[in-house]
Amino acid sequence: PEYVDIVRREGFGDLMLALNDLVWEPDETWRLEAACSGVSSDLFFPVGEDPESSTAAKEICAVCPVRDACLQYAISTNQTEGVWGGLDANERRRMRRRLRDKARRKAS
Repeated sequence: PEYVDIVRREGFGDLMLALNDLVWEPDETWRLEAACSGVSSDLFFPVGEDPESSTAAKEICAVCPVRDACLQYAISTNQTEGVWGGLDANERRRMRRRLRDKARRKAS
């Protein structure tokens, strides 16, 4: 399968992420190794979209060994709420938009 490589920058760090054209069979075994395992899900699904409300969750994600897999899962399954892979819903929307724009430019 073809992979779209995205280098996250502009606030996303320099993490390389490969997405299989947003068609991906989720393998959720990564959840067993997640740093958030055992942490209250309320922390990752804060009420409201205030950036400060997701700070604690993002700090956990920052040291998580499966952050890439979590983010890939969230984008591939179109998770619209919460913090996944260190990004909140707005950040993931921006990333999806960038993916679409890149695919359109490549197709032109």
